[in-house]
Amino acid sequence: MFYKIDKYPMVFKTMSLVAILFGLLTLKSGGMVLFTDGAAHQAAGNYVPFVLWFNFIAGFAYILTAIGLWLQRSWAAFLAMTIAVLTLLVFIALGLHIYFGGAFEMRTIGAMSMRSVIWTGIALITYIIGRQNPESKDVTGAECKQ
Repeated sequence: MFYKIDKYPMVFKTMSLVAILFGLLTLKSGGMVLFTDGAAHQAAGNYVPFVLWFNFIAGFAYILTAIGLWLQRSWAAFLAMTIAVLTLLVFIALGLHIYFGGAFEMRTIGAMSMRSVIWTGIALITYIIGRQNPESKDVTGAECKQ
């Protein structure tokens, strides 16, 4: 069931702006490496293809989640949680890739750390606010329970 969380609108707006900016930057930087042979592709160095593809595809989910956060929809919390979990799983896979001798760039570890912190934070905040506000209105304005 989709519902709207009416409390803390500025928290959701702020998280939405962070998510959309992050999504747009992710799509731009990932797209430049994946789809061009220019300077961005050369500067990427020893990028890890599965991490790059995951992050690029996740950029679309970031933007969709940002829209849901802006509108304060419950499904945005689910998407944020999904992004956080998948990001952590890809980070673990990156760790295994490195452990078994795979080439990588140190900035990839920094970027994955930042993604993990941001999306875990957004997921936790939306979860906590949702749990504090079990009664909300759905998209039609009717009362519903979580």
